[in-house]
Amino acid sequence: MMAPGEGSVELYSFEDCVLDPRRFELTRGGEVVHVERQVFDVLVHLLSHRDRVVPKAELLDAVWGDRFVSNSALTSRLKAARRAIGDDGHAQRLIATVHGVGYRFVGDVVDLADGAAGVQAGSARQQQEIRYCTSPDGVRIAYAVSGSGPPLVKAANWLTHLDLEWESPIWAHWIDGLSDSHRLVRYDERGCGLSDWEVDDIGIEAWVEDLELVVDSVGVERFPLMGVSQGGAVAIDYAVRHPERVSHLVLVGAYCRGRLARAETAEEREEAALDLSLGRVAWRRDDASYRQVFASQFLPDADRSHWDAFNDLQRATTSTENVVRFLDTFAHIDVSEVAPLVQCPTLVVHSRRDHRVPASQAQELAALVPDSRLVLLDSANHVLTADEPSWPVLLAEVERFVGSGPG
Repeated sequence: MMAPGEGSVELYSFEDCVLDPRRFELTRGGEVVHVERQVFDVLVHLLSHRDRVVPKAELLDAVWGDRFVSNSALTSRLKAARRAIGDDGHAQRLIATVHGVGYRFVGDVVDLADGAAGVQAGSARQQQEIRYCTSPDGVRIAYAVSGSGPPLVKAANWLTHLDLEWESPIWAHWIDGLSDSHRLVRYDERGCGLSDWEVDDIGIEAWVEDLELVVDSVGVERFPLMGVSQGGAVAIDYAVRHPERVSHLVLVGAYCRGRLARAETAEEREEAALDLSLGRVAWRRDDASYRQVFASQFLPDADRSHWDAFNDLQRATTSTENVVRFLDTFAHIDVSEVAPLVQCPTLVVHSRRDHRVPASQAQELAALVPDSRLVLLDSANHVLTADEPSWPVLLAEVERFVGSGPG
């Protein structure tokens, strides 16, 4: 497999683009460009071997290893790579096709040392370290570590992107607040963010196994575990399977039964089905007006700038194909049978007027999980914003609960 950033080069600069293999980041005109992991790997491999033509077979092996993929998969990634850097198959100004042989990066490239002045927007903020681990079924999972102190692990939830959320007004204050007195470990779930998007298995079993993989890769033994939204169900399942490792469980905006799992009436089932249809149309049409519905559900108390930031993050987080798979899986989640088996102290925090996940779900969790405490916040936001009064309350409750470290 290709190791991004092989050799001594730390940054590649060409035309108005900068590619940073270590941060898995491509910027163009000073703006971060989201690309799928395989697209990024194609660019890195071509750049690091730009002194020659790279055969198709080598590129396939470098990006996909021993996984069988068709030539059309490589062709689509090359098309996406060219589009990301402002090239196309007709001009071939940067990536040239040598018919019958392979591909070569032909643009003028400057190798830069990390920290070069003016190269990367936001380069002053370097406290996050992003790494990868690989699951038994070959899925690459991206995880990040920030801050210092006793560990705090956050189970993955949808709509995250380790790199983009670092500067996002939706999640940056979460990262800063939780990293202030802890070594925060978080990751993008499979099919999402910087983790592999093309995956066969999306479901709670795979998500729990990925959490196990990340925890083992980081090397933490005993730790508080936080689950936000559907990440709460993953955190509950993990805590039941590994009671010796989870010292405290924190569930924020979480639920144990998804929309379809808890639907009891025809109207509730119809609303759940509508959620799936809306997600499918919103991503397929790349129409912000449809995704605005999700923004208004997640952040009804936020201003328009937060809605715009949320919409931007939504679109960059996953593919159209994965959206419906995620929403369908979320709707069928049901950990109500295992929740009573949790053995560690548990804090359940929820916005009192949450539009996305009703507070009744927090009440159900608090009733099912032994030794749990329920805190209802004066907010309607599913994801708390930095400027609302409930945000410092949440941070204080979490810090008070987990204390200075594992119990």
